[in-house]
Order: sequence, then C-alpha cells, then structure tokens
Amino acid sequence: MNRAMNVVGATAAAVAAAVVAALVAAPTAQAAPGTRTLYAAPGGHGTTCTAARPCSVDGARDQARNVTGRDTRILLEGGTYRLDAPLRLGVDDSGTDGRTVTWTAAPGARPVLSGGRDITGWTRNTDGTWTAEVPTGVTPRQLFIDGTRATRARGEACAATVCDATKAGMTGAEATGIADWQRPTDAEAVIRVRWRNYHCRIAGVGGDLLTFAQPCWTNSASGTNRTGPAWDTTAVDSTRYSGVAFFENAPELLDQPGEFVWNSEARTVTYLPRKGEDMRRAQAVTPHTEQLLVIDGAHDVTVSGIGFAYAAYRGPDTDEGYAGMQAGLTLTGATGPVDHAGRFYTKPSAAVTVRGGRHVSIEYARFGHLGGAGATLEAGTKDSSLTRSTFTDLSSGAVYVGDTEPMPSAALAGERNTIAYNTISRSGVEYTDSVGIWAGYEAGLSIDHNTIDHLPYSGISVGWGWNQPEAQQSVLRDNKVTGNRITNVMEVAQQQHDGGAIYTQGAQPGTVLSGNYINRSAFGNTERDGNGIYLDEQSSHITVEKNVITRLGYKWVSNWADYGIQNTARENWTDTAAPALAGTGSVMTDNHTGLDRLPAEALAVAARAGAHGGPVEQLRTDLARTGAATQSSTEGTAGASLALDADTNTDTRTLSEAGAWWQVDLGGTKRIRQIEIWNNSSSTTVDFDVITDDGTVHVRGKALRPTVLDLDSRTRTVRIVVPGTGRVALSQVLIHP
Repeated sequence: MNRAMNVVGATAAAVAAAVVAALVAAPTAQAAPGTRTLYAAPGGHGTTCTAARPCSVDGARDQARNVTGRDTRILLEGGTYRLDAPLRLGVDDSGTDGRTVTWTAAPGARPVLSGGRDITGWTRNTDGTWTAEVPTGVTPRQLFIDGTRATRARGEACAATVCDATKAGMTGAEATGIADWQRPTDAEAVIRVRWRNYHCRIAGVGGDLLTFAQPCWTNSASGTNRTGPAWDTTAVDSTRYSGVAFFENAPELLDQPGEFVWNSEARTVTYLPRKGEDMRRAQAVTPHTEQLLVIDGAHDVTVSGIGFAYAAYRGPDTDEGYAGMQAGLTLTGATGPVDHAGRFYTKPSAAVTVRGGRHVSIEYARFGHLGGAGATLEAGTKDSSLTRSTFTDLSSGAVYVGDTEPMPSAALAGERNTIAYNTISRSGVEYTDSVGIWAGYEAGLSIDHNTIDHLPYSGISVGWGWNQPEAQQSVLRDNKVTGNRITNVMEVAQQQHDGGAIYTQGAQPGTVLSGNYINRSAFGNTERDGNGIYLDEQSSHITVEKNVITRLGYKWVSNWADYGIQNTARENWTDTAAPALAGTGSVMTDNHTGLDRLPAEALAVAARAGAHGGPVEQLRTDLARTGAATQSSTEGTAGASLALDADTNTDTRTLSEAGAWWQVDLGGTKRIRQIEIWNNSSSTTVDFDVITDDGTVHVRGKALRPTVLDLDSRTRTVRIVVPGTGRVALSQVLIHP
C-alpha cells in the first residue's frame, strides 16, 4: 500500500467488508404470504414453470401474466441464459392493484443473462497466433478470453503532420503503410480531440489518401450545424486535432499478446494468446445480442440479483461508426435538424433499458464484459431506482438516466429516480469519452453513495444544453449528488480533456453536490482542465458543500462562465485554491483551501463516501510553502513565490535565457521523499534538471500537472534548471518529507 494511503476508521473498514460480502451473495427477495412463485432455468422448456419443470425466462414471463390478485415472484436458477433477443417486459408484466412482480435469483444462485456467442474450433498458425471461424451473423468487435478482455490489434499514434485530417479524409496511407495492408477497409481510425472520441472505419485508400465510412466521417468533421456551440473547433478537421491515437483491427498490427483481429471477408478471428493461455481449452466469447432486458412501460417491477454480460453495441460496427459528441452520446444519421443543444444525439446501447417505467427497481445486479453501456433509465421513467449493483469492464458508460429534451411532456419527464450504492470500475474501456453516471434533464434525481474508480473521462455528469437558447429553460431541478467516492478519473493515458469528477450543465434550482470524496482527477495531466467539480456552461443555482477534493490536475471547483449564476461553494476541503466563482451572485464561503493535511472532519466525510466507505489518501506535508523562492529572472509581474502559494492557477516564469532556474530554500537541511512539479498554465517547462544538495534528476519532456519524483535526499535547496536556453515556468512546487 502507498505509504500516503491511510485507512480511516477500523469500524468503517469492517462495515465495508460486510457490505462487499452482501453484494457477493445478494439477498433473495422474500416472498410475501400468498405469493405465486414461478421458476426459470437455462434451457428451461416447461409450461407450468415449477421447480421440477422450470421455464425459459420468456416462458416464465408469459406464465406470470396469468397470475392475478397476488404478488408474483420469478426465481432464476443459476447459470447462463443465452439470449438471441432481449427479455422484454411491458405493461402486461407489471404489478397491479398494489401487487408487485419480482425477478430474482434463486437462493444461492448467480444467474446471468448473456448476449455472448462462443467462438470455438481454434487452429494454431505457424506464427503463434490462433484462428477460428465465426458463426454467421456474428461480428466480433470485442473478444473475451476466459473472462479477460482482449484488445483489437492496434498500432502507434500518427501525428497530424503525417495523418492530416480534412473533411474529405486523411493523408498518411503511404507513410503509415496502410496503403499496403491486405484489408485496410476492416480497420478503423481512433481519434481523440479534447473531450470527444471518434471511431471511423476506413472506406478506401487512394495513393496517400484515406477515406472513411459515411456518415461517420462527415458527422465527425466540421460544418454539420448539428453539434454544440463552436464544436467545430473540436472536430477531426479542426486545429485542435493532433493526430490519430491509433489505427486498429488490421493483421499487420497484430504483434502483442492479448490482441485479436477480425477478418470480415474470411469471417475469421485471429488471436495472439497471452502467456499461459491455451486456445484448445480457453473459452472465447464475443458480445452479439445488443440488449438483454428491456422494461418498456412496466410498473411495480423489481429485478434483483441477476447478472448481465456480453451485450453488444452494434452502431460503431456500421457506417455510422462512433462520432462522439460528449459523455458517450454520438451524432448519427446522414442528415438531421439544425441543433446546437444536443437534443438529437444518440445514447449508446445498454444491456438493460427501462423506458417509461414507474416504480421499477433494479438491485444487486452485476454488469460486466459489455460492448456498450450498462443500464439506461429513459423516456419518462419515474420513481425508479438502480441500487447496490456492480459495473466492471464496460466499453461505454455504466448508467444513463434521462434524455436530452429540455422541456419534455409530463409523460416523458424523468422524475424522482435514484442511482445509489453502486460500484463502477473500468467503464469507458473502448469509448473513452463516456462517463460513469450520466443524467440529462432530470428532476429530483438522487445519485448517492456510489463508488466510481478508474474512468477515462468524467465520473458523474448531470445536465445538458450548453446555454443554447432552446436549453435555457428546462425541467432540471432539485437533483442531489451526495456521498459519492470518485477516484482516478480523467485518466491521463486516455487523453480526454475538459471534464471533471463531477460535471454539470444547465440551471438546476435546488441541486446540491455534497459529501463527495474526489481524489486524483486528471492527476498527472499536461493540460489545465482536469477539474474536481466542474460547473460548466449555464450551471446555475447549485450548492457545492462539504466535499473533500484532492490531487487534481486543475481546479477544485470551476464555474468559469459568467452566465452560470448564483452558485454557492461552502465548507469544502481541498489541497489547492481556485479563482472566485464567475457569474452574478455566485459566492465562495468558509472553504478550507490549500491544505497539506486533511483535518479529522474531512477524513470522516471522505471515509463515509462511496458504496462501502473506504480508505482516504491523506495529504502529505509540504515543506516548500514555508521556504523562500528565488529565480534567475522574472517575466512580467509573476514572482517566484507564486510557485509556493498552494494555488495551481497562479504561475511564475523566468525569461527565456541560458541556464534559467527557479529555487526554493527550505531554511535548513531537510530529508525529502517526494517532489511535485506543476507546469505553468500557459508555458510548460521542458527537459529540465531537478537539483538537490546530494544529486540531480533529469526530467525528459514536459512538466506535467504534476510531475512526481520519488527520491530520498537530504537537502536545504531544491533547484529546477533548464539546461541550455529556455524558460522555467511553474504553477506549483510541493516538497514532501
């Protein structure tokens, strides 16, 4: 365990362990007296759905419709239910006259609804790869070997100087070697621009020019007039575009264990095993069925203790591709209405979809190995909940709540829904612009005590519309984001920017963000836009209170827009500082900023946060803040001490000169274990030396936010020097004993 990690409270840890044990063996819903119990099993064909003659899940549903006047319980025996189509529950499958319908695991059972298809008959090739034929109708976009996700064979990044994107396509076919590939039209370009993510299939190669499937490429480029405000600046043909993150799915790229490639012409998949994998005995599964459970218009239904695995997401495999807009929503269709508020974007396919549900409860569910999202509650779902469930290894986001229409009819308005005590880890594996929990235009939504960890982009996102005229009046109100534990989000390696652990849009009277523990959001970034709580665009009338927010790439709270009004940030704890909130009537009061140790009250808040509570990474004492800073020269009015003020938004820089340096004198010889060097907000220190009294460490490339150096030194001074001619530009230097 990292020596900076402290577990706060043995009692909290014991409670957490008990809750985890309960999740592993989810309780079976107890039947009320007089309840009619029906039974389902994998391969069941019975018509009476008894324990001796269980039905299929569809058969149990049909039999349940004949039950009147009492509660109905459908018990699913353990095992895998392989579905060619989703289990659909409609109005006729609701509880009536105060009665309920419950779908639940049989005692001790772990049923799983699966959309997967096994791939068998592997033969070994002379180069160490294995190849298998794929059943008709199956397209393996994802592949799981013994439950572990394989990676579509991918290459290196291609800079914009080589892979220059325009509205017509992209150069670089010759320089990348794509012009000589066997089947370039099976391959895709994966591109990341700021918060957006694109996956478009190559349609053709002509000389050095690559063209891409339509409408994917057109929807990813500028000029559609169907995207958010000024979003053409983040299109594939914009100045923000820096190149292709990687090309994928070509046999020429299959060179790392754990990679696979799909050949659409031969209908084969070829895989390079990891160490210890034997394809003669391994189970290879690919997602095929797109949805597993659809609850449409039903009410008074509970789904408990059921797993959902290997659901597919078909859209990215078509010519639509994946033209990411924000948070996992995409632009689809060759044409569409002019719109700048995101009203007509498309949510990803989810394993479970609830449409227009009333009093629908999903609990103790397990979502894993999915090609798309976990669960969606939409189209006017009200008074419903998704609780105490786990989401692990999803290609897209975990939970989507609500829709993108700011003023829906009463029937289509999402109201009083709850997403609570869930654990989300490693979602957004493939579509890295997706978020853990997304909510559109919701009222009275509670997102409470969820644990969210290791995500490529934002953790929780509530609201929509970007201050566009059609979105300025909406149903958003009275939402609560409370007690969540959000760690290791906006992961630097995924190169998604301009987000936060908690992200909001739109005027939301009565909305409160409280008691959340946020740690390591965009920590180690190179850009200044990885926030803790991000009140973006028109975010207004929101209260941010009693949150613990540490180790961020940028601001602990960001309210940059002057039209985001009357927000309040009070009584929060953080290790950095931030500019005052923008917008008329926005205030910051009684916040504890620039901390280098969390006080007991903050530790208690953080320890309680999340589905099970958990450990808190205590801050480390900063020796530098009491030191004396000097530098070789000063550009403008930026003084050397601005790198010691615990504020990563204030900067110091020297002139560009030979041997430029910045130094802090600690006032005496101290033992130091770690140094954090934070880059300047506009000018980054590059290729520099960190010099202590007993040694020098050279850092190649740009200083990050932050660059962290672990060492064991006894020194009075720490000096940062740019050899040759250059500039030292810093926002913060922290020195830990």
